[in-house]
Amino acid sequence: MQTIICMKWGTRYGSEYVNRLWAAIQRQTNRPTRLVCFTDDTTGIDKAVQCEDIPDINLPPDLINLPWRKLVMWKYPLADLEGDVLFLDLDLVVTNNLDAMFDYEPGRFCVIENWTQMGQKIGNTSAFRFPVGKYTHIFNRLQEDPASVLDKYRIEQLYISREIEDMVFWPADWCVSFKHNLMPPWPLNFFKAPKLPSDTRIVAFTGKPDQDEAARGEWPVTKWYKKTYKHVRPTAWIEEHW
Repeated sequence: MQTIICMKWGTRYGSEYVNRLWAAIQRQTNRPTRLVCFTDDTTGIDKAVQCEDIPDINLPPDLINLPWRKLVMWKYPLADLEGDVLFLDLDLVVTNNLDAMFDYEPGRFCVIENWTQMGQKIGNTSAFRFPVGKYTHIFNRLQEDPASVLDKYRIEQLYISREIEDMVFWPADWCVSFKHNLMPPWPLNFFKAPKLPSDTRIVAFTGKPDQDEAARGEWPVTKWYKKTYKHVRPTAWIEEHW
């Protein structure tokens, strides 16, 4: 049984994001695969998804709802998880088969090379796979002495990248960023829709636009001048896969 995990807390992403992820997983795996969702609210989540409470983590209130909270996934024991598990954020679209992500470099921490920091050995934790129980120091150090971590690292994925010596990146064409890899450059983004490469397995929608917004051709902006360059054409393949 392959295990994929995700997290949902607060109101930023509703239960429909978990359900869409689960539907995509079923379409894009050939082997028996389950989804385990760590959440503070199970309302509306498909009954086929295994829901678990989010473990406590020693973070200050201003960080508890930021990606730092994902570090609870390095706790052990963690629910009934064992072996290699694949973590997926909710702000992504699965566009191709996921089985290969369990075969690639087994027993190691596999992660996306961060698109905006190429060559700096920094992972992006939108999609990563790790052997449960191998890197417990990631969680334990934060739990026991959060100041020693938070004073040194600004974001959680930099902390992970620097503390795991045998980190390996996914093949570059497997996991791409909608904004950084697929968007046509300005001003072509006003005339051309983003294209999906055939080998891509995961498209991450960090920040804005979200999946549904990009599908409709909407890019919400808070400042008027950003409308002069933040624009996306309706992108039909998102709904096909999401």
